[in-house]
Amino acid sequence: MMISVDIGEAGFRPAARIASVGVSKILQIGAKAAAMKREGFPVIILGAGEPNFDTPDHIKQAAKAAIDAGETKYTALDGSPALKQAACAKFKRENGIDYAIDEVTAGAGAKQILFNAFMATIDPGDEVIIPTPCWTSYSDIVEVCGGTSVLVPCDAAAGFRLQAEQLENAITPRTRWVLLNSPSNPSGAAYSAADYQPLIDVLLRHPHIWLMVDDMYEHIVYDGFEFVTPVALEPRLKERALTVNGVSKAYAMTGWRIGYAGGPKALIKAMAVIQSQATSCPCSISQAAAIAALNGPQEFLKDRQASFKRRRDLVVGRLNAIPGLECRTPEGAFYTFSSCAGILNKVTPNGKTIATDADFTDYLLEDAQVAVVPGSAFGLSPFFRISYATSEEELVEALNRIERACAALKGSILPP
Repeated sequence: MMISVDIGEAGFRPAARIASVGVSKILQIGAKAAAMKREGFPVIILGAGEPNFDTPDHIKQAAKAAIDAGETKYTALDGSPALKQAACAKFKRENGIDYAIDEVTAGAGAKQILFNAFMATIDPGDEVIIPTPCWTSYSDIVEVCGGTSVLVPCDAAAGFRLQAEQLENAITPRTRWVLLNSPSNPSGAAYSAADYQPLIDVLLRHPHIWLMVDDMYEHIVYDGFEFVTPVALEPRLKERALTVNGVSKAYAMTGWRIGYAGGPKALIKAMAVIQSQATSCPCSISQAAAIAALNGPQEFLKDRQASFKRRRDLVVGRLNAIPGLECRTPEGAFYTFSSCAGILNKVTPNGKTIATDADFTDYLLEDAQVAVVPGSAFGLSPFFRISYATSEEELVEALNRIERACAALKGSILPP
């Protein structure tokens, strides 16, 4: 959906750079679902990528202590030395990557890190290869920064993972970056070392291309999957790669807004220039909390991981039992990305034909009061995303409603 701007009497004229940027379908669905709830409808919202856990107490206590100690002033532009040291220690301890303090940056969430990097490096016409399905903001950020998103569809048969041949075919002389996300939002697909290696081999043959990896869901993986990040596999990529992470998902700190990344010194310095003219430093109190998250106890992550796995198994099992739906078992994150191809062309009790995945998700919201997101929002149809980062009780009720809604459709079920 394109942004619709009312010029009105004031003669407002939006900048051309946002002319092609779509309003987030996730936000649209969330706003509509919230309005329905205010009107008294019992809507269950499975659209938000936000854990229902609370921020751990030791992290909250660190923030309170920072306030009491008067740590309420500006910090260094792109993160305090203490936060950068914590990020360096994390990269070394968990990923086997040695970053110096001047090779690390911190911002107001990983989204700002992505924005800073693209704004600092992309010129008009530069291309960024992005496998789809992908997080909705990736391509929009590229477009706002003046670049061109090269979207490469990755189907369920390939595990929603980019293949080396696809990457090779997408590369042009204007390719500036390749952006990978593992585990993925929205599919939950993750790249093993064996999955990454063919892509790394391609990148080594094209030294003009930089690699950005979004590792935000690193700690949310299942079934013994071994997380790995590309720079750890191939140190030669370190001088042209940005490894992005943050505290939002693993530590249930979405509202604290702290993301961080490691990369070459020159890139980090250029990103700081962008941040200096945007937000300046991230919140000092949030930085103190993030330091406690990175340096503090990590044992609770396993318990939360186990809880997410139970929810994943519940959702995948129930969806695959519904005729017309097919759900791949994700390796990580807290999303399912299910095909609704078998539902297309069926007719709702109100006489509407379901022609697209967006039609299906509209039907679920309007008739079943369950808010999910169509695959078209993430660049791949006909699928829909469920976030299972909510209680099992809500998930069971939502799945019951989805099952009843699908059973109420008229027409033959097509093979998914």
